[in-house]
Amino acid sequence: MSSLTAAQFRSLFEMAGGEDISFLFGDDEAAAVAAPVELQGKRGWEEVDQGEGSGAVAAKRQRSPTSSRENSSGSNEGGQEEVSEAAAAMAAAVGRGGGRRLWVKERDSEWWDMVSSPDYPDSEFRKAFRMSKATFEVVCDELAAAVAKEDTMLRAAIPVRKRVAVCVWRLATGEPLRLVSKRFGLGISTCHKLVLEVCAALKAMVMPKVVRWPEAGDAAAIAAHFEAISGISGVVGAIYTTHIPIIAPKSNVASYYNRRHTERNQKTSYSMTVQCVVDSTGAFTDVCIGWPGSNSDEEVLEKSALYLHRGVPGLIQGQWVVGGGSFPLMDWMLVPYTHQNLTWAQHMLNEKVAAVRGVARDAFERLKRRWGCLQKRTEVKLLDLPTVLGACCVLHNICERSGDAVDDADCAFDLFDDDMVAENAVRSTAAAQARDAIAHNLLHSGAGASFF
Repeated sequence: MSSLTAAQFRSLFEMAGGEDISFLFGDDEAAAVAAPVELQGKRGWEEVDQGEGSGAVAAKRQRSPTSSRENSSGSNEGGQEEVSEAAAAMAAAVGRGGGRRLWVKERDSEWWDMVSSPDYPDSEFRKAFRMSKATFEVVCDELAAAVAKEDTMLRAAIPVRKRVAVCVWRLATGEPLRLVSKRFGLGISTCHKLVLEVCAALKAMVMPKVVRWPEAGDAAAIAAHFEAISGISGVVGAIYTTHIPIIAPKSNVASYYNRRHTERNQKTSYSMTVQCVVDSTGAFTDVCIGWPGSNSDEEVLEKSALYLHRGVPGLIQGQWVVGGGSFPLMDWMLVPYTHQNLTWAQHMLNEKVAAVRGVARDAFERLKRRWGCLQKRTEVKLLDLPTVLGACCVLHNICERSGDAVDDADCAFDLFDDDMVAENAVRSTAAAQARDAIAHNLLHSGAGASFF
């Protein structure tokens, strides 16, 4: 039995009087084209003839012994006859208009047609996609230029709204691709490709717009809000780190091993870190994604862009970022006291720091409540996971700033806090003195003060 490569297969179509058929191969057929195409005895080719007796492929050609000997001795006459036969089959199939059924599988998209209808209730849409219709349209508008595709001669391109919906649904529910495929009437590989494409577009095009450090005016408003919460002035953000469970990677397994999760879950666990700074509204202003789960919060911080750029004018000068005990005390990082036998003033400061950190903790809890794909061990490839996690952070900010609340009843999830005390807890004598002064003022005057 002979076979042709994809390039030879396309040339057969041209020999039969057709044109370039590269457009025939859609998302679901990409893998099939890469493999050799068997020419003889294929049921799919026979079905095109619909039982007609003159089918070019259904009627198999009988070879003579001479032809066999000629082929074995190096003659290419048999191969030429085979090519002609395949070309005739292609011409017959396309001439009868039956070729389309070779490439497109009919699928049911009734569910998506119903959900995308203007008459579909916004409350139900919000439960399904974790955002309102209006917010969904904003996301589609932002991504249209990046994810839109052109129609081909064989099929219409998947609309932008449907492309975005596949991705958002997958992130919101964590539903297996097999079920996403049935729900939207698309192939499994197509759904997988759409999720990665939309996530990449969100991270590349939208993240710089919605995840950024606050400007001076915004920073003042954030600081005022945090001061109302805690009494500590000059706070522009709260930092928090969470871990996303992953399947054991094929390489660098030890670096992704999460000891604390392993002890708590009573089974070997691996994870990837997500470290973010959160403003007073619960939106992310800085993200650091992708470091292995064996790294401590302190180690992840030292590898982040925030730490590397901390001296840039206008970034964190004369301001505080509040962290937990797993972070070190620095000139710009305010953390609680972690030693034993605390004074009343130190207890007071720890309570106020916890109130600020609660804003960040609540934001991460809403992040994981909203995007169900983060609530269980992810099956996304390790190289693609930072892109998917970045997309979740982008969509979180869009939803938070659009006022799309998370329904706790529909998205129940508890966030585990695995704080560990930083190894180098105090890195600045000046910062230690400033913290003591803030603690004193909180206890005696009820007002926070900043000393740098």
